[in-house]
Amino acid sequence: MAQETLVKTSEAEAAGGVVVAEEKSDKKVPAPAPPAEAEEETKKATEEAATSEAKAKEKEAAAAVLGDEAAIQQSVSFKEESNLVADLQEPEKKALEELKQLIQAALANNEFKPPPPPPPPPAKSEESKAEEPKTDEPAATEATPPVAEAKDEKVEEPASEVPKLEKSVAATEVPKAEEPAGSAVPEAPKIEEPTAPTALVEEKAVVVDEDGAKTVEAIEETVVSVTPPAATSAPAVEEVKSAAVEEKEKEVVAEGTSAEAEQQPPQQTEQQPSQPAEEVFIWGVPLLGDDKSDTVLLKFLRARDFKVKDSLSMIKNSVIWRKQFGIESLLEEDLAVPELEKVVFYHGHDKEGHPVCYNVYGEFQDQELYAKAFGDDEKREKFLRWRILFLEKGIRQQLDFSPGGISTMVQVTDLKHVPGPGKKELRQATKKALSLLQDNYPEFAAKQVFINVPWWYLAYNRMISTFFTQRTKSKFVFAGPSKSAETLFRYISPEQVPVQYGGLSKDNDPEFTTTDAVTEVTIKPSGKHIIELPATEPSLVVWELRVLGWDVSYNAEFVPSAEGAYTVLVQKLRKFVATDEPYVTTSFKVGEPGKIILTIDNATARKKKLLYRSKAKTSTDSA
Repeated sequence: MAQETLVKTSEAEAAGGVVVAEEKSDKKVPAPAPPAEAEEETKKATEEAATSEAKAKEKEAAAAVLGDEAAIQQSVSFKEESNLVADLQEPEKKALEELKQLIQAALANNEFKPPPPPPPPPAKSEESKAEEPKTDEPAATEATPPVAEAKDEKVEEPASEVPKLEKSVAATEVPKAEEPAGSAVPEAPKIEEPTAPTALVEEKAVVVDEDGAKTVEAIEETVVSVTPPAATSAPAVEEVKSAAVEEKEKEVVAEGTSAEAEQQPPQQTEQQPSQPAEEVFIWGVPLLGDDKSDTVLLKFLRARDFKVKDSLSMIKNSVIWRKQFGIESLLEEDLAVPELEKVVFYHGHDKEGHPVCYNVYGEFQDQELYAKAFGDDEKREKFLRWRILFLEKGIRQQLDFSPGGISTMVQVTDLKHVPGPGKKELRQATKKALSLLQDNYPEFAAKQVFINVPWWYLAYNRMISTFFTQRTKSKFVFAGPSKSAETLFRYISPEQVPVQYGGLSKDNDPEFTTTDAVTEVTIKPSGKHIIELPATEPSLVVWELRVLGWDVSYNAEFVPSAEGAYTVLVQKLRKFVATDEPYVTTSFKVGEPGKIILTIDNATARKKKLLYRSKAKTSTDSA
């Protein structure tokens, strides 16, 4: 079952996509059946026509799957869109211009600035606590508009408020204000009369909206209504009222003046001239006014299907995130971790010139490295910052945002020995990193190639692929362990592929570079392949070769051109197995014209992939 899934996936990849079966099934949709009331002859004719049409489509689909690979590539494979404005369709050009106008307006309004941090909550709580004692008693008075509640509160109000008046009036006047407090209870039935309560409630409703000065009036009215006014006490109470009112009015005026003073600075700020528009950069490219700006804006437009408002929102969020994350200062930090250089690294270019980034998360099987990267929150945060820094530097150093330049890369992800779901720290860190990359680095993948994929991952991908768009699915390629190298060779030349992934590219190679092309040859089962390296002058001939998976026999000899000359054995017959070194490099000094013959014998029942290259170094080259 696993092998069958792998074979089907490989066939789909060879055709240029991973969902050929879905394209095929779409073509087989039968025509809707006619109504039941239709005549029998019409029904039969329609069914025959539908059957013949379905058969024709099945033949076309079968021909496409079996032999017409080019047709499948044309319909399924993804071709990277151009960043030249002249190559865009009219709706896309219009969307780009509209986005520029919106960005210009947003820059003028300084809308790319992060929101101000919220004020610290402790300061607010302390202010509220300081204000609470001043408003407790008036609030109790204000919260008594019903008449029934006024009965009870009238008894208590003089007792609570009059002691405060003692500080401002003579001690002889206070008992006169306290005496009605005891007689207020018998007078309560009078308040229930239709006239007196109405007048009293209206007076208190007017008083409710104002400060403590009016509360004193309420107390005075209660005192006067209960006790018959005396000739000596009434003026005293009125003097108390007027003095208290004047003090309260002064406080109200002072508070109003301070409130106006506090409101004045914002009004002056609004009248100040606006600051000049900020110049915003993403990946070192300004959003407007540069020949590279269109390429940057097109990435966000394509990520949002050319929906202008959504694209603008994505750009704003990305700019704000970059400022909050501190991308520009991050570029100056030294977060180098030598052990992580073998986890994520750039190596070579694909056949179209895209830089290739390799992600080898199987390295985290090393417990020491895993602890160093994900041991605690601080280490996980450092790993995330390192991953963002690595990508940011790669974008600025490896890509070109000029019109017609290479502005995307190929991502190769090695799933061999990837830690399982039990490594929650790795899963959480990877999830967070992917979320940030998706939101802030759109349209940077020209191709996503997954190699050494286990069978269960292939089955899972086939299950969730129905939720992806055709454009997204065409960027993804999956290959099992036995097909990983050949899959890479479809997109990346063998001289650009690292040795550990089946290629012949090595760091600090003294003999060959990425400019020395590699020849690919398929050796048939139970077949031989002979390579001839001509040598027309004295020189040092160097060659290297490898057979993926080996399990073949190999020998080399030099055959002089002169008749009767003896053949020289360079490499005696040797059988290479899968556990041998991945490649062989050999040299031979030629002193006379002739040729070097390499023989590779595949005695197995499976075809083999052979890679080789050579060069001849003369004495001038050596010097």
